Amino acid sequence: MLSRSTNFGSRPARLFVALGLLLSPVLAAHAEKPEDQHVGDIIGAIEGEAIAVTGPMSVETVNGQIRTQLRSGADVRVKSGSARIDLIEGGQIVICGPAHLSVLKSGGALTVALDTGTIHAYIEHEPALTIYTAQIKAQPVPIGDAPQDTLIGLDAAGAMCIRASRGAVRLEHQLTGHGMIIPQTGDVQLTNGQLDSLRRNTGHCACELQLEKLTSHSVEISRLATTEEIRHDRDLRDSKPNPPAGREDKPTPPAVREEPIYQVIVPPLVYDAKAAVQPDIDPRMIMLIRRVRVRPTLIFQGRVEGEIVAAAVPPPSAPAQPAAKKAVPAANDSFVDRVRHFVRRLWSSNS
Repeated sequence: MLSRSTNFGSRPARLFVALGLLLSPVLAAHAEKPEDQHVGDIIGAIEGEAIAVTGPMSVETVNGQIRTQLRSGADVRVKSGSARIDLIEGGQIVICGPAHLSVLKSGGALTVALDTGTIHAYIEHEPALTIYTAQIKAQPVPIGDAPQDTLIGLDAAGAMCIRASRGAVRLEHQLTGHGMIIPQTGDVQLTNGQLDSLRRNTGHCACELQLEKLTSHSVEISRLATTEEIRHDRDLRDSKPNPPAGREDKPTPPAVREEPIYQVIVPPLVYDAKAAVQPDIDPRMIMLIRRVRVRPTLIFQGRVEGEIVAAAVPPPSAPAQPAAKKAVPAANDSFVDRVRHFVRRLWSSNS
Protein backbone atom coordinates (compact mmCIF):
# COMPACT_ATOMS: atom_id res chain seq x y z
CA MET A 1 0.00 0.00 0.00
CA LEU A 2 2.80 2.42 0.85
CA SER A 3 4.62 1.62 -2.36
CA ARG A 4 1.47 2.25 -4.44
CA SER A 5 0.87 5.62 -2.81
CA THR A 6 4.46 6.50 -3.49
CA ASN A 7 4.05 5.53 -7.17
CA PHE A 8 1.00 7.84 -7.61
CA GLY A 9 3.18 10.72 -6.57
CA SER A 10 5.42 10.17 -9.57
CA ARG A 11 5.22 12.42 -12.65
CA PRO A 12 3.31 9.95 -14.96
CA ALA A 13 0.74 9.38 -12.23
CA ARG A 14 0.20 13.11 -11.74
CA LEU A 15 -0.29 13.58 -15.50
CA PHE A 16 -2.87 10.78 -15.57
CA VAL A 17 -4.81 12.32 -12.67
CA ALA A 18 -4.74 15.80 -14.28
CA LEU A 19 -5.95 14.38 -17.59
CA GLY A 20 -8.81 12.65 -15.81
CA LEU A 21 -9.84 15.87 -14.10
CA LEU A 22 -9.83 17.73 -17.42
CA LEU A 23 -11.88 15.12 -19.27
CA SER A 24 -14.43 14.55 -16.52
CA PRO A 25 -16.70 17.51 -17.54
CA VAL A 26 -16.57 16.41 -21.17
CA LEU A 27 -17.44 12.81 -20.30
CA ALA A 28 -20.25 13.99 -18.05
CA ALA A 29 -21.66 16.17 -20.86
CA HIS A 30 -21.60 13.24 -23.31
CA ALA A 31 -23.32 11.06 -20.73
CA GLU A 32 -26.40 13.34 -20.74
CA LYS A 33 -29.48 12.57 -22.79
CA PRO A 34 -29.42 13.62 -26.46
CA GLU A 35 -32.52 15.76 -26.10
CA ASP A 36 -30.88 17.85 -23.38
CA GLN A 37 -27.97 18.94 -25.57
CA HIS A 38 -27.97 22.41 -27.13
CA VAL A 39 -31.54 23.17 -26.09
CA GLY A 40 -30.84 26.87 -25.69
CA ASP A 41 -29.44 27.36 -29.22
CA ILE A 42 -32.44 25.99 -31.15
CA ILE A 43 -33.70 28.64 -33.56
CA GLY A 44 -36.69 26.88 -35.08
CA ALA A 45 -37.88 24.47 -37.74
CA ILE A 46 -36.97 25.23 -41.34
CA GLU A 47 -38.94 24.14 -44.39
CA GLY A 48 -38.37 24.73 -48.10
CA GLU A 49 -38.34 23.11 -51.49
CA ALA A 50 -34.77 23.81 -52.64
CA ILE A 51 -32.64 24.56 -49.57
CA ALA A 52 -29.26 23.41 -48.28
CA VAL A 53 -28.38 23.59 -44.58
CA THR A 54 -24.87 23.05 -43.30
CA GLY A 55 -23.67 23.23 -39.73
CA PRO A 56 -25.53 22.48 -36.49
CA MET A 57 -28.99 21.03 -37.03
CA SER A 58 -31.13 18.09 -35.98
CA VAL A 59 -33.98 16.08 -37.48
CA GLU A 60 -37.05 15.40 -35.36
CA THR A 61 -40.41 13.73 -35.90
CA VAL A 62 -43.40 15.82 -34.78
CA ASN A 63 -46.91 14.39 -35.23
CA GLY A 64 -45.64 11.96 -37.84
CA GLN A 65 -43.83 14.66 -39.84
CA ILE A 66 -40.08 15.00 -40.20
CA ARG A 67 -38.86 18.51 -39.41
CA THR A 68 -35.38 19.97 -39.54
CA GLN A 69 -34.50 21.97 -36.43
CA LEU A 70 -32.14 24.82 -37.20
CA ARG A 71 -29.51 25.51 -34.53
CA SER A 72 -27.15 28.35 -33.82
CA GLY A 73 -24.22 28.59 -36.23
CA ALA A 74 -26.01 27.01 -39.19
CA ASP A 75 -25.54 28.18 -42.77
CA VAL A 76 -28.66 28.31 -44.98
CA ARG A 77 -28.70 28.52 -48.76
CA VAL A 78 -31.99 28.86 -50.67
CA LYS A 79 -31.39 27.95 -54.29
CA SER A 80 -34.85 28.90 -55.61
CA GLY A 81 -38.31 29.63 -54.33
CA SER A 82 -38.64 30.40 -50.64
CA ALA A 83 -37.97 28.86 -47.25
CA ARG A 84 -39.63 29.42 -43.88
CA ILE A 85 -38.20 29.33 -40.36
CA ASP A 86 -40.80 28.92 -37.62
CA LEU A 87 -39.13 30.42 -34.55
CA ILE A 88 -39.60 28.63 -31.25
CA GLU A 89 -40.70 31.95 -29.71
CA GLY A 90 -43.68 32.10 -32.07
CA GLY A 91 -42.44 34.36 -34.89
CA GLN A 92 -41.48 33.58 -38.46
CA ILE A 93 -38.71 34.37 -40.94
CA VAL A 94 -39.33 33.87 -44.67
CA ILE A 95 -36.30 33.65 -46.97
CA CYS A 96 -36.83 34.39 -50.68
CA GLY A 97 -34.16 33.00 -52.93
CA PRO A 98 -31.74 32.80 -54.34
CA ALA A 99 -30.36 33.66 -50.90
CA HIS A 100 -27.46 32.85 -48.61
CA LEU A 101 -27.28 33.62 -44.90
CA SER A 102 -25.98 32.43 -41.54
CA VAL A 103 -27.79 32.46 -38.20
CA LEU A 104 -26.41 32.75 -34.67
CA LYS A 105 -28.42 32.74 -31.45
CA SER A 106 -27.22 33.66 -27.99
CA GLY A 107 -29.76 33.87 -25.19
CA GLY A 108 -32.62 36.07 -26.34
CA ALA A 109 -30.71 37.61 -29.28
CA LEU A 110 -30.84 36.30 -32.85
CA THR A 111 -28.24 37.47 -35.39
CA VAL A 112 -28.62 36.96 -39.15
CA ALA A 113 -25.65 37.52 -41.46
CA LEU A 114 -27.23 38.17 -44.87
CA ASP A 115 -25.03 37.65 -47.92
CA THR A 116 -27.61 37.73 -50.73
CA GLY A 117 -31.37 37.42 -50.99
CA THR A 118 -34.36 38.83 -49.16
CA ILE A 119 -35.69 37.98 -45.70
CA HIS A 120 -39.06 38.95 -44.23
CA ALA A 121 -39.13 38.67 -40.44
CA TYR A 122 -42.21 38.72 -38.22
CA ILE A 123 -41.23 38.91 -34.53
CA GLU A 124 -43.93 39.03 -31.87
CA HIS A 125 -41.88 39.87 -28.76
CA GLU A 126 -38.72 37.74 -28.81
CA PRO A 127 -36.01 37.23 -29.89
CA ALA A 128 -34.19 40.53 -30.44
CA LEU A 129 -33.28 40.40 -34.15
CA THR A 130 -30.17 41.95 -35.69
CA ILE A 131 -29.37 41.71 -39.40
CA TYR A 132 -25.81 42.24 -40.66
CA THR A 133 -24.76 42.85 -44.23
CA ALA A 134 -21.28 43.66 -45.51
CA GLN A 135 -21.68 47.34 -44.57
CA ILE A 136 -25.05 47.90 -42.85
CA LYS A 137 -26.37 46.77 -39.48
CA ALA A 138 -30.19 46.75 -39.22
CA GLN A 139 -32.21 46.31 -36.03
CA PRO A 140 -36.04 46.27 -35.90
CA VAL A 141 -37.40 48.58 -33.18
CA PRO A 142 -40.80 47.67 -31.69
CA ILE A 143 -43.45 50.29 -30.94
CA GLY A 144 -44.96 49.46 -27.56
CA ASP A 145 -45.99 45.80 -27.37
CA ALA A 146 -46.85 45.59 -31.08
CA PRO A 147 -45.12 42.93 -33.20
CA GLN A 148 -42.30 43.73 -35.62
CA ASP A 149 -42.66 43.20 -39.37
CA THR A 150 -39.44 43.96 -41.26
CA LEU A 151 -38.17 43.20 -44.78
CA ILE A 152 -34.47 43.39 -45.68
CA GLY A 153 -33.22 42.60 -49.18
CA LEU A 154 -29.75 42.56 -50.70
CA ASP A 155 -28.83 41.68 -54.27
CA ALA A 156 -25.51 40.92 -55.93
CA ALA A 157 -25.27 44.45 -57.39
CA GLY A 158 -25.12 46.00 -53.91
CA ALA A 159 -28.63 47.50 -53.78
CA MET A 160 -30.32 47.10 -50.41
CA CYS A 161 -34.01 47.62 -49.66
CA ILE A 162 -35.58 48.12 -46.23
CA ARG A 163 -39.31 48.06 -45.48
CA ALA A 164 -40.74 48.63 -41.99
CA SER A 165 -44.36 47.48 -42.08
CA ARG A 166 -44.72 47.32 -38.29
CA GLY A 167 -42.31 49.10 -36.01
CA ALA A 168 -39.25 51.07 -37.07
CA VAL A 169 -35.79 49.96 -38.27
CA ARG A 170 -32.52 51.38 -36.96
CA LEU A 171 -29.71 51.43 -39.55
CA GLU A 172 -26.02 51.87 -38.74
CA HIS A 173 -23.02 51.92 -41.05
CA GLN A 174 -20.42 49.52 -39.68
CA LEU A 175 -17.42 51.54 -40.91
CA THR A 176 -18.42 55.16 -40.32
CA GLY A 177 -20.82 54.62 -37.40
CA HIS A 178 -23.37 56.94 -39.03
CA GLY A 179 -26.92 55.89 -38.21
CA MET A 180 -30.53 56.70 -38.98
CA ILE A 181 -34.02 55.38 -38.24
CA ILE A 182 -36.57 54.30 -40.85
CA PRO A 183 -40.03 55.10 -39.44
CA GLN A 184 -42.97 52.74 -39.51
CA THR A 185 -44.46 52.15 -43.00
CA GLY A 186 -41.16 53.36 -44.48
CA ASP A 187 -39.94 51.70 -47.69
CA VAL A 188 -36.48 52.85 -48.81
CA GLN A 189 -33.54 51.67 -50.89
CA LEU A 190 -29.77 52.11 -50.49
CA THR A 191 -27.04 51.85 -53.08
CA ASN A 192 -23.63 50.40 -52.21
CA GLY A 193 -24.41 50.64 -48.50
CA GLN A 194 -24.29 54.46 -48.48
CA LEU A 195 -26.87 56.05 -46.18
CA ASP A 196 -26.57 59.31 -48.14
CA SER A 197 -28.00 57.55 -51.20
CA LEU A 198 -31.30 56.86 -49.43
CA ARG A 199 -34.28 57.06 -51.75
CA ARG A 200 -37.81 55.72 -51.93
CA ASN A 201 -38.17 52.10 -52.95
CA THR A 202 -40.30 51.29 -55.99
CA GLY A 203 -41.18 47.66 -55.33
CA HIS A 204 -37.62 46.39 -55.73
CA CYS A 205 -37.99 43.67 -53.06
CA ALA A 206 -40.92 41.31 -52.63
CA CYS A 207 -41.10 38.52 -50.07
CA GLU A 208 -44.49 37.81 -48.51
CA LEU A 209 -45.18 36.08 -45.21
CA GLN A 210 -47.18 32.88 -45.02
CA LEU A 211 -49.81 34.16 -42.62
CA GLU A 212 -51.57 30.82 -42.24
CA LYS A 213 -48.46 29.50 -40.50
CA LEU A 214 -48.37 32.29 -37.90
CA THR A 215 -50.20 30.25 -35.30
CA SER A 216 -49.39 29.21 -31.82
CA HIS A 217 -47.08 26.25 -31.37
CA SER A 218 -49.16 24.75 -28.56
CA VAL A 219 -50.09 21.11 -29.18
CA GLU A 220 -53.63 19.93 -28.42
CA ILE A 221 -53.86 16.28 -27.37
CA SER A 222 -57.11 14.49 -28.20
CA ARG A 223 -58.83 12.32 -25.60
CA LEU A 224 -61.98 10.28 -25.20
CA ALA A 225 -65.09 12.00 -23.88
CA THR A 226 -66.00 11.28 -20.26
CA THR A 227 -69.34 9.84 -19.12
CA GLU A 228 -70.49 13.23 -17.84
CA GLU A 229 -69.72 14.91 -21.19
CA ILE A 230 -71.61 12.21 -23.13
CA ARG A 231 -74.64 12.57 -20.82
CA HIS A 232 -74.55 16.35 -21.14
CA ASP A 233 -74.48 16.17 -24.95
CA ARG A 234 -77.40 13.70 -24.95
CA ASP A 235 -79.48 16.00 -22.73
CA LEU A 236 -78.81 18.94 -25.05
CA ARG A 237 -79.92 16.90 -28.08
CA ASP A 238 -83.11 15.74 -26.37
CA SER A 239 -84.05 19.21 -25.14
CA LYS A 240 -83.76 20.78 -28.61
CA PRO A 241 -87.18 20.83 -30.32
CA ASN A 242 -87.43 19.11 -33.67
CA PRO A 243 -88.37 21.46 -36.51
CA PRO A 244 -91.47 20.57 -38.54
CA ALA A 245 -91.02 18.54 -41.69
CA GLY A 246 -90.17 20.54 -44.74
CA ARG A 247 -89.00 23.52 -42.73
CA GLU A 248 -85.42 24.30 -41.92
CA ASP A 249 -84.17 26.86 -39.45
CA LYS A 250 -82.26 29.46 -41.39
CA PRO A 251 -79.79 31.63 -39.54
CA THR A 252 -80.94 35.19 -39.17
CA PRO A 253 -78.50 37.51 -40.87
CA PRO A 254 -77.06 40.13 -38.54
CA ALA A 255 -78.48 43.59 -38.87
CA VAL A 256 -76.25 45.90 -40.83
CA ARG A 257 -75.51 48.99 -38.86
CA GLU A 258 -74.80 51.96 -41.05
CA GLU A 259 -72.44 54.47 -39.53
CA PRO A 260 -70.53 57.37 -41.04
CA ILE A 261 -67.00 56.56 -42.19
CA TYR A 262 -64.26 58.98 -41.25
CA GLN A 263 -61.03 59.12 -43.22
CA VAL A 264 -58.01 61.21 -42.30
CA ILE A 265 -55.62 62.11 -45.12
CA VAL A 266 -52.18 63.16 -43.87
CA PRO A 267 -49.39 64.27 -46.20
CA PRO A 268 -46.46 61.83 -46.44
CA LEU A 269 -43.55 62.10 -44.05
CA VAL A 270 -40.46 63.77 -45.47
CA TYR A 271 -37.03 62.63 -44.35
CA ASP A 272 -33.87 64.54 -45.24
CA ALA A 273 -30.67 62.74 -44.27
CA LYS A 274 -28.65 65.95 -44.54
CA ALA A 275 -30.95 68.05 -42.33
CA ALA A 276 -30.30 68.13 -38.59
CA VAL A 277 -33.98 68.81 -37.79
CA GLN A 278 -36.66 67.11 -39.84
CA PRO A 279 -39.54 69.29 -41.12
CA ASP A 280 -42.89 68.92 -39.38
CA ILE A 281 -46.22 68.26 -41.06
CA ASP A 282 -48.33 71.35 -41.78
CA PRO A 283 -51.63 70.85 -39.92
CA ARG A 284 -53.43 72.81 -42.62
CA MET A 285 -52.67 70.02 -45.09
CA ILE A 286 -54.50 67.40 -42.99
CA MET A 287 -57.96 66.64 -44.36
CA LEU A 288 -60.86 64.93 -42.57
CA ILE A 289 -63.39 63.27 -44.86
CA ARG A 290 -66.75 62.06 -43.56
CA ARG A 291 -68.62 59.60 -45.74
CA VAL A 292 -72.31 58.99 -45.12
CA ARG A 293 -75.10 57.33 -47.03
CA VAL A 294 -78.11 59.52 -47.76
CA ARG A 295 -81.35 57.69 -47.08
CA PRO A 296 -84.01 57.86 -49.83
CA THR A 297 -87.34 59.66 -49.32
CA LEU A 298 -89.86 57.48 -47.51
CA ILE A 299 -92.82 56.57 -49.75
CA PHE A 300 -95.85 54.89 -48.18
CA GLN A 301 -97.92 52.60 -50.35
CA GLY A 302 -101.25 51.02 -49.42
CA ARG A 303 -104.44 52.15 -47.71
CA VAL A 304 -105.46 53.21 -44.23
CA GLU A 305 -108.12 51.12 -42.53
CA GLY A 306 -110.16 52.28 -39.57
CA GLU A 307 -113.59 53.58 -38.40
CA ILE A 308 -115.48 55.87 -40.77
CA VAL A 309 -116.01 59.30 -39.27
CA ALA A 310 -119.25 61.08 -40.32
CA ALA A 311 -118.47 64.53 -41.62
CA ALA A 312 -120.99 67.39 -42.09
CA VAL A 313 -121.63 67.75 -45.79
CA PRO A 314 -123.04 71.11 -46.91
CA PRO A 315 -126.29 70.91 -48.93
CA PRO A 316 -125.86 71.18 -52.63
CA SER A 317 -126.43 74.67 -53.92
CA ALA A 318 -129.40 75.32 -56.26
CA PRO A 319 -128.45 75.74 -59.83
CA ALA A 320 -128.34 79.35 -60.94
CA GLN A 321 -131.43 80.43 -62.78
CA PRO A 322 -130.82 81.87 -66.19
CA ALA A 323 -131.31 85.58 -66.45
CA ALA A 324 -134.71 86.68 -67.62
CA LYS A 325 -134.68 87.39 -71.21
CA LYS A 326 -135.58 90.87 -72.36
CA ALA A 327 -139.18 91.10 -73.42
CA VAL A 328 -139.46 91.08 -77.10
CA PRO A 329 -142.36 93.12 -78.44
CA ALA A 330 -144.96 90.99 -79.93
CA ALA A 331 -144.95 90.81 -83.62
CA ASN A 332 -148.74 91.42 -83.87
CA ASP A 333 -148.88 95.03 -82.38
CA SER A 334 -151.97 97.01 -83.24
CA PHE A 335 -151.99 100.10 -85.43
CA VAL A 336 -152.81 102.33 -82.48
CA ASP A 337 -149.72 101.26 -80.61
CA ARG A 338 -147.53 102.05 -83.59
CA VAL A 339 -149.00 105.56 -83.86
CA ARG A 340 -148.45 106.12 -80.15
CA HIS A 341 -144.78 105.14 -80.39
CA PHE A 342 -144.29 107.38 -83.40
CA VAL A 343 -145.73 110.40 -81.60
CA ARG A 344 -143.52 109.83 -78.56
CA ARG A 345 -140.43 109.76 -80.72
CA LEU A 346 -141.40 113.06 -82.32
CA TRP A 347 -141.95 114.80 -78.98
CA SER A 348 -138.69 113.50 -77.61
CA SER A 349 -136.73 114.69 -80.63
CA ASN A 350 -138.32 118.24 -80.57
CA SER A 351 -137.64 118.67 -76.86
